[in-house]
Amino acid sequence: MKIISSESVLAVYYYIALFSTIFFIIKMSIFAIFGGDAEVHTDFNSSFETDQSFDFISIQSILAFLMGFGWMGLSCIKVWEIRTLYAVILSVVFGLFLMFVSSYLMFCVKKLNKKVTKDLSKAVDCVGKAYTKFEPKSDGQIEISINNQLSIEPAFNDTDEAINAFEQVKVIKYENNKLYIEKV
Repeated sequence: MKIISSESVLAVYYYIALFSTIFFIIKMSIFAIFGGDAEVHTDFNSSFETDQSFDFISIQSILAFLMGFGWMGLSCIKVWEIRTLYAVILSVVFGLFLMFVSSYLMFCVKKLNKKVTKDLSKAVDCVGKAYTKFEPKSDGQIEISINNQLSIEPAFNDTDEAINAFEQVKVIKYENNKLYIEKV
């Protein structure tokens, strides 16, 4: 005894696949045109602490699930002529796979946007180069490697001698968010 006809099952798969693909393309277009994350962010009052860097359930991943579910179900029944029950199982599994892949890719993209903070206090006793010319008791910039990351930082020449650009300098102290240098 059949409860649902195969034509109505095909129609359900077709409409799910078609509309989710259209919404996915619209979402990706918005992402490409405006940049950033085209997700809707809301505040939920919850006792759960979650890491925002890996969002398994998002608009992106739900659309990926629906696309995978729809197109796989359509392919199973129309192309491979698999029975409806097995088609549903394969569709759900494939949709969950695409949901995971989509979430993982967004996780990787969000890692690229990570803000790196430097602890300038670790620059004390490090040697770098003067990036600009320093007059005695004046400000300028130095090029220095902090935690194996080369950066240009503001510094203060606390000595009575001038330091030319590209001369070696040593950070002697870090105080009041400022690096103090001397000629090497």
